[in-house]
This record gives sequence, C-alpha cells and structure tokens, in this order.
Amino acid sequence: MLEESKTIISKDDSYTTQGRERGRIAMISTHGYVAAEPPLGMPDTGGQVVFVIELSKMLAELGYVVDIWTRQFDDQPEREKVAENVEIRRVPCGGPDFIPKEYLYKSLTEYTSKAKKIIAEENISYDFINSHYWDAGLVGQSLSQHLETPHVHTPHSIGSWKRKQMEEDFPEDKAAFEKTYNFTERIRNEQAIYRECDTLVATTPIQVDLFESDYDISSKKIVMIPPGYDDSRFYPVSAASREVIRDHMGFSGKQVVTSIGRLSRNKGFDLLVDAFAVAAERNPNAYLFMALGTETDETTEDPMLEEIVAKVKDHGIEDRVTIGSSLPDDAMADFYRASDVFCLPSRYEPFGMTAVEAMACGTPTVVTTNGGLYRTLVYGSEALYADSFDPHDFGLSIAKILKFKNLSDRLSDKGAHKARSLFTWSGIAQQLINAVHASKAPKLSFV
Repeated sequence: MLEESKTIISKDDSYTTQGRERGRIAMISTHGYVAAEPPLGMPDTGGQVVFVIELSKMLAELGYVVDIWTRQFDDQPEREKVAENVEIRRVPCGGPDFIPKEYLYKSLTEYTSKAKKIIAEENISYDFINSHYWDAGLVGQSLSQHLETPHVHTPHSIGSWKRKQMEEDFPEDKAAFEKTYNFTERIRNEQAIYRECDTLVATTPIQVDLFESDYDISSKKIVMIPPGYDDSRFYPVSAASREVIRDHMGFSGKQVVTSIGRLSRNKGFDLLVDAFAVAAERNPNAYLFMALGTETDETTEDPMLEEIVAKVKDHGIEDRVTIGSSLPDDAMADFYRASDVFCLPSRYEPFGMTAVEAMACGTPTVVTTNGGLYRTLVYGSEALYADSFDPHDFGLSIAKILKFKNLSDRLSDKGAHKARSLFTWSGIAQQLINAVHASKAPKLSFV
C-alpha cells in the first residue's frame, strides 16, 4: 500500500485563532449528490462537488467553521459531517427525487425559505456566503440580502459561452439544446446574480473575458481563483511503485492512454476515440481506457455510449479500447499514475480538474483548447494541448508523447511542478479569503 504524503499548511498571524472565536462560512451548492464522499459519475455530480468539499475542508484548516448547504433528496440524511468543523446541511425542496440542475431553480424559493428558518432558529451568522453555479447563486443572493452578509459567487461554467459554442458546432440541434440546458432562463439568472453579488470568482482567464464581454460586469468585481487539488492524495510515485500499480491494473507491457468523466455530449469521449485511432495507427502497442460514469435517471446518455462503441468498431480497434465504469474516488490517483498519457478531450470545459490531478501525479497530459486550463500551461513543457474538434491534431499529440520519451519525461516533471505551484487547495483557500478581505465588505471577522 502506498504511503500518502502529508499536507503541511503554513499559517501566518492573520489566520490564527488564538483567543478568538472561529469565523463561519456558508458554502452553497444545491444540485447533484453533495456528500463527504461524493458518488462521482452520478448525474450533476463531478468536479464542482469535489471543489466545494475540498475547499471547505481547507477553509476549516485555516480556522473557519464551514456549513455546506445543499438539497436533500433520495432519503439522504439531513446532516453529514465531512471533517472537523465542516458539515453538510441538506434542505428538502421540490419533492424526494433527483432534479436536473437546469430546472432546479423552480424549487429554490421553497429551499431558501426553509434555509432561512433553520438559520434563524439556530441563530447562525456568517462571515460570508460562497455559492457555486447559478442555481446556488439564487439561494446565495437571497440569503446574503436577508442576513446582510457578503456574497461571493463562483459560477464554474458560463451559460452564454456554452450556448454559443454548442449552437455554432451543432446548429441543427439548437432547439434541443434550449430544452435540455434551459439556456434562456440560465443566462437571465446569471446576469442578475453576477451584478448583485459582492465578488464574482472566475476560475480561468477565459471566464474573466466573458464576464466583461457577455455580461457587462466590471473588472473591479471579478477575481480569478483557479480550482485546486488535494496534494496529499495526488502526487508522483517512484518508477518501481508505478510499475506495481500498472501490473495491478493490467497495464504492464502496454502504452495506455486514459480519460475519465461523466458520459455527456460536451465531454468529447466520441472525439477521443477518433483521436486514439490516429495514435493507434502509429503505435501498435497503444491502448485506450476510458472510465465513464453512466449512472443517471435519464435515458439520453444511452445513445452516446452506443455511438462511442460504434466508433470503436468502425475503426477496428475493439481489442485496444476498454470502456469501464466510473472509478471510486480512492482509486483515482493510481489510475492517473498508471497512465502513459491522460486526455481531457472536452468540447466545452470551464477548467478541467481531472487534468490537473493527472499532472499532479506526474502523468503526461493532453488538454483541450476548448476550455480554460490550457491558457495557464506552457505548451511542450507542462502539457500538450489540441483542438478536440480535430481528431487528427489530438491524435498526433497523443502519439508524440508515446513515441518520444524525452517529451514524456519533461511533461511528467514540469506538469507535476506546475500543479503543485498553482493549484493546491491551501493556496486556493487563502486566495478566497484574501479576495473577501480585499472587497472591504462589512461584517467580516478574520481568523
């Protein structure tokens, strides 16, 4: 069993709690399966849920009590402890069943009313509220006004950008996109939330540009804070340890290209199959392993899986492609470490947390240019990036890493260093606190 490294957080005087009561933060993330150990791959449950959980734990390490407010459904418990001074608070609304995030807003008036009652009964006060995605933003803004507490909103993705990209690339599906993603309602609410919140958090430079151009938000309100990763879990291991992991996963003697995520049109796994076919033609020892989360209440994802399987057969690479189910969270780090190349092939991706985790584990990574992460990376040194709408371009990028060991070694070393220097949760948490402090909003008691 691998020995995990330990994260050591350096606290200066501004973050100590000597002789003072801890501050309190409300994190709001209403959709999906928010849990201490989130079931990744379930509908609307992925990078954002991990972001909220990990950021909350690190804020607690910095001296805060953190309440994570989410929706209660599927017989989930009302309260769940995540870590010391971090607790999930679930409030029911809209019935007992799962509701897709695009239509959850219809039930949020009920949610907010119940949350206000709980907060009043328990006499809770917050230093600030941090909401995530536009559904939670509606709740966060209402609670902020009611409690006279600063509201920091983190959108994670932006409706105007996603709608524009999808309609440009698939104009014949415009009506279907509107029905599925509810873009008109989403963008209308995003506009109001972005203007009314106290601080707007962009996770990439692209988002900063879009807030200003598409929503006419002043740059004075915007702060850029990238997502983080848990550096006590995701880190490189020795060559000997890596070979043990590869043998356990059945990767020995192969050059394995991997990807992981929820099966969704915007994730680009069908394009990755096309790209891998390009790489496989040049490398007879290349194999593709995709871990796809397909558990959902909807049936619309079934045709996507059928399409991917059909593509594999059309390329004649059935014996070189494995499509597995989503991995448990505790298997993720070894999955990255065992890979020779990790791919983020998304058509649309606000950031790409799995790519950062892979880089942190020392895995050479190819990311999409249809997202925000690539603008923070040095091409050829920290990662390669390619257009996921161009399978030939993406496939050649994969093939180069598999062929040239010097390139692979450089990406492994420099990519891991970049992840450690820019994306650890301790740094992200302190950036958030600094952003609230810089806004000079009232009622802040820093610990």
